[in-house]
Amino acid sequence: MKQTAQRIFREALAAIDIPATIERKLARSGSSIRAGNASIDLRDYKTLVAIAYGKASYAMAQGLARVLGPEFSPEGILVVPSVPKAELPGWRVFVGGHPLPNENSFAAGRAILDRLARCDERTLIFFLISGGGSSLVEQSLDPAVTLADFVRLHSALVACGAPIDEINAIRKHLSATKGGRLAAAAPLSMKLTLAVSDVPQGQESALASGPTLPDPTTIRDAVRVARDYKLMERFPPSIRLELEAHSLRETPKAGDPAFLRSHFVRLLGTHELFHAAHHACEAEGYLCICDDATDNWPVEKAVDYLLAQLAAHANANPNRPVAVLGDGELSSPVIGNGIGGRNSAFVLACVAKIAGKKITVLSAGTDGIDGSSAAAGAVADGETLARARAASLDPGEFLRRCDSSTFFARLGDTIVTGPTGNNLRDLRILLAEPVGRT
Repeated sequence: MKQTAQRIFREALAAIDIPATIERKLARSGSSIRAGNASIDLRDYKTLVAIAYGKASYAMAQGLARVLGPEFSPEGILVVPSVPKAELPGWRVFVGGHPLPNENSFAAGRAILDRLARCDERTLIFFLISGGGSSLVEQSLDPAVTLADFVRLHSALVACGAPIDEINAIRKHLSATKGGRLAAAAPLSMKLTLAVSDVPQGQESALASGPTLPDPTTIRDAVRVARDYKLMERFPPSIRLELEAHSLRETPKAGDPAFLRSHFVRLLGTHELFHAAHHACEAEGYLCICDDATDNWPVEKAVDYLLAQLAAHANANPNRPVAVLGDGELSSPVIGNGIGGRNSAFVLACVAKIAGKKITVLSAGTDGIDGSSAAAGAVADGETLARARAASLDPGEFLRRCDSSTFFARLGDTIVTGPTGNNLRDLRILLAEPVGRT
């Protein structure tokens, strides 16, 4: 079943084609494109600008280039987490940092803001946004706050265990590229944001910290989150001073004129990921249900809930192999110095609970990255605990020191894909065979 679970995961990834989705969703006819409820004639604009950043930015830029063709080639800025496979003509490329910003993240932020400052009412701007953008593109609102300060800020935030919307409340109020500020940087231009989303429906302003959307969070929220998670002492003095003195600038809100000529279209998200994985499960013969209830839950709570869902599904269908699919990001504070992330931590927390049972559990990031590891996640089954004990590996000890990826690497059960060029949230696959089946 471990091999089956990995096939389901990889087939779900393969089924999601970003360039083809952009071609389908924009549906260009002549000089006209349609995006959501917006109909745009490309000939109405003197200049086309495209800004793409996030883990799926290269594939998104490819898709837009196919749609626009040579007739409407945009002036592009592309920010990627790793060197792209091939050049895209007309695109200026930056290799930003993730999960921590680097010098190119700041350089990309400056380049984007400089280009937006030269946009006017005859400019059409395509924003191609995907998960991971918060660190890939960065620029401080306060010149006194340095790149080194932002690296410390991001390091504290990604390890604190807070939900993404609370983490972003802080990021948005310190950054010139987040919380609607990119839309505000070109207030007169027509702006079309196309999103490959790793956040729940209705929380789009959390995607890459919402660069082109009104920000629902406030300075007060940012200060509260910093205090609730005891982050003040972990922040550099320059940032701590701004938070404590309430000297931050508020982000643009709904109703701001910057959003009057702005459209947002979600290209891919949880629905498409579940659909692809559900289809792959059924092709393997499993009776499958999808459950998205565990987003932002602590790992242990999500483990107990999803295993209970699997047991109930199996009891209701005693003669069928069954599957439960879960998605979203779990809360997994980093309290040790091991190697791993929330996906391998979820699977490790399942090991003792599924021991001796005909159950397999897989959890992996669709971006191919799980926390500090080189793997996307891990897979375990009812025999994993016995194999671990035979190898003198204590699952509880590895879990306590946040070293889950090392545990599974020693058993040969990590899932390694390399960067996928996508980012549609984490996917959890739980499989159960009938008790009497051999």
